[in-house]
Amino acid sequence: MRLEGLHAVVTGGGSGIGAAIAQALAREGARLTLVGRRREALDAIAATLPGACIAQADVTDRAAVDAAFASARAAHGPIAILVNNAGIAPSAPFAKVTAEAWRQTMAVNLDALFHCCQAALPDLIAAPSGRIVTVASTAGVKGYGYTAPYVASKHGAIGLMRALATEFAHTGLTANAVCPGFTDTDIVGDAIANIQAKTGRSADEARAQLTRFNPQGRLIDPAEVAEAALWLCLPASRSVTGQAIMVAGGEVM
Repeated sequence: MRLEGLHAVVTGGGSGIGAAIAQALAREGARLTLVGRRREALDAIAATLPGACIAQADVTDRAAVDAAFASARAAHGPIAILVNNAGIAPSAPFAKVTAEAWRQTMAVNLDALFHCCQAALPDLIAAPSGRIVTVASTAGVKGYGYTAPYVASKHGAIGLMRALATEFAHTGLTANAVCPGFTDTDIVGDAIANIQAKTGRSADEARAQLTRFNPQGRLIDPAEVAEAALWLCLPASRSVTGQAIMVAGGEVM
């Protein structure tokens, strides 16, 4: 129980990678607060985590984030671990990306990190071993076509972690990103459906369009991403900061 008694806040904790990370942290003794917009999904995951609490919020809204984190503190005390997982991954040819779609992607994938990191910062700095782990993507270190807003936002997410790692290196706080390749989540399921709809390919053919990026020829399991995130949260990982850890089966960057 290497995280015994530590309070961890996980955004986007109601499904996919966020839920897997919450479960991994709970197994090591962390007290969990799950943050997200979908109450039903949060309730389902919280039911599997003894003592977990829920703070329903839109992480693009600073007032809602501040209220959610205050609720989290009231339930479990100061925040020692922040996992930024909430995200969206729209796709479109760059020429057809609207200003509204660009702004929405930045709001969820990048602005929300600013809100959550600032809201938790006093607690994280005061903690003996404060941790920020942001779920970025291989799209944060390379380019993919038809996903310009997503790629730009994930590059920004990694940049923010590197900036915080440098600024707070004199404290016990570390800031890192995990960068999954295409992972078996609802977001990738939506991408597969989108490929089918636009190209007429079968589900297997559409899936192959994504797994071809992974030399292992498969989608990443959310539990694999969760193990990497867990390692970054451990007190023993104090010398690992400002990093972008790839979980991508050897995908070339």
